[in-house]
Amino acid sequence: MAEDRPSRPADATRLIHPKGKGDAVCRTVGPVIQRGSTVLMPRAADLYDHSQVTYGRQGLSAQGALVEALCELEGARGGELYPSGLSAVTAAMLAVLKAGDEVLVVDTIYAPTRRFCDRMLARYGVKVGYYPPRASAEDILALGGPNLKLIVLESPGSLTFETQDAPAIARAAKARGVLTLMDNTWGAGLLFKPLAHGIDLSVQALTKYVCGTSDVFMGAALASDPKLVRALADGVMHLGWAVAPDEAYQAMRGLRTLPVRLARHGDSALAIAHWLTQQPEVLEVLHPGLPESPDHAVWARDYAGACGLFSFILKPVPEAAVNAFLDRLTLFGLGFSWGGFESLAISSGDQLQQRQYPPKFAGPLIRLHIGLEDVDDLKADLRNGLDVFDRHDR
Repeated sequence: MAEDRPSRPADATRLIHPKGKGDAVCRTVGPVIQRGSTVLMPRAADLYDHSQVTYGRQGLSAQGALVEALCELEGARGGELYPSGLSAVTAAMLAVLKAGDEVLVVDTIYAPTRRFCDRMLARYGVKVGYYPPRASAEDILALGGPNLKLIVLESPGSLTFETQDAPAIARAAKARGVLTLMDNTWGAGLLFKPLAHGIDLSVQALTKYVCGTSDVFMGAALASDPKLVRALADGVMHLGWAVAPDEAYQAMRGLRTLPVRLARHGDSALAIAHWLTQQPEVLEVLHPGLPESPDHAVWARDYAGACGLFSFILKPVPEAAVNAFLDRLTLFGLGFSWGGFESLAISSGDQLQQRQYPPKFAGPLIRLHIGLEDVDDLKADLRNGLDVFDRHDR
């Protein structure tokens, strides 16, 4: 005899299975934030239908909206999100490389990417070589052997801002059946569009300009070739990468103001770069947007503008004078990363020693990120620092 069942479920059951599921969603200007690991499928037959999202790690509404917007921006067919810019670069490389392959990497690559290449890729049987940032496409390919699979670009280069001829490198690589990947964080998918110039994999740290607030870690890798889109998706699935919905929402919010913010960053940075060329303490300004830059013609041809990041060389002085200059700054924070609303400054010379083709500068290297502050205030702050620098140099 069946036990008598209560006329209504117990409180514990009703709290988990309320009558109203909250499925109706009002339309807002931002994407819906869905927080969930478990995805409830409508039918048993859908549980193993891999054309559908069956688990929250694959990304829900906010993540999907962000990927769709990034693809629209860069003309991509698909892409993936990652929990940092570095993981976007490393995961995209792992998605297309295997043991026995060879990869050639620009010598000015972001230092943590270089560390991954030297310590991880080599450990798993991938041969890594480096090429000078101003090497021609033909010279780059000449450095590779028969197993060359991938060329990695970063342009402008980290710290020293050499601009590569990405279209020429992409054409030459395709003719030889070699893939290309570009770290396009400086161009932010807006100032330069790698896929439109023939690059196979476009990668950037959304941490920087897309998010724009220095409080979110995220990266993205995009592709036009369906096979590469599939390879990126498989890599995310197999390696277990995931991005939180709240952070995807923040990145989506930042993406919508990217053109306005980036224009301000770029205009302010160029104004300060020009101003620095007139300061007696400065030997050279490393910014491809300056007409005197050796890469200006390539930059002017390929880029729609500049961001806020560049470097300059001080006249030769002891380290104490460099530290005194930096310590005197009040509007420029002393910290790594960039792309947020605030201005930043770091000394960079120590990082150059890792390179296979280190540049020879006559004095210390300083990198600036120009934020959204007033340009005249930033100039005054730098001038105060340079005045202290002068006193320590005597």
